[in-house]
Amino acid sequence: MFRSGWAVYRIAEPLITFYQVVMRPQWGQLESGRAELVWRDARSRFAAQVIGPHFERLCRAYALTAPPEVFGALPGEVGAGVVADPQRRRQIEVDVAVFAPAIPGEPRRLLSLGEVKWGEVMGARHVDRLRRARDLLAARGYDTRDTVLTCYSGAGFDPGLTDSGERVHTIGLDDIYPPSTSAQPLGESSSRS
Repeated sequence: MFRSGWAVYRIAEPLITFYQVVMRPQWGQLESGRAELVWRDARSRFAAQVIGPHFERLCRAYALTAPPEVFGALPGEVGAGVVADPQRRRQIEVDVAVFAPAIPGEPRRLLSLGEVKWGEVMGARHVDRLRRARDLLAARGYDTRDTVLTCYSGAGFDPGLTDSGERVHTIGLDDIYPPSTSAQPLGESSSRS
């Protein structure tokens, strides 16, 4: 999202991804009936290379359809990107970048920068990385005046995460998959006689 002309290709089919990450590297062990040992060995790779990227895609889909009050405006474009940090000689991966609709002749308005962690409780260090990315993007000419720093987690958040004094949103599984208030057991009708 922050470099023009760069593209990232990912395998979209989960079964092919599962095969490449779990099965293919240990095919001989699987054929010999050692599936339980193979799974024990592959579980961390599965979480990092299959579940993690899938959860990132779900979070980007959530951000794209989020109501305007979540990020302060209606999202125009959502994606991921890498922010170069030449001073510290590293790159900062941004899992969810939310832009307002583009206005010709004006700097791109960045509504939110987000980091996604499936199996990790998120804390201050995640917000610090996002803050650093926001500052670097502001120096590159992006409009970051109202940028919301957003942590998406499947495992939860440190209790003091939002006490930093700046806009930090936490989005968990209940936000992405809100509990249904109208769910009824099968066979029951909402009409009364």
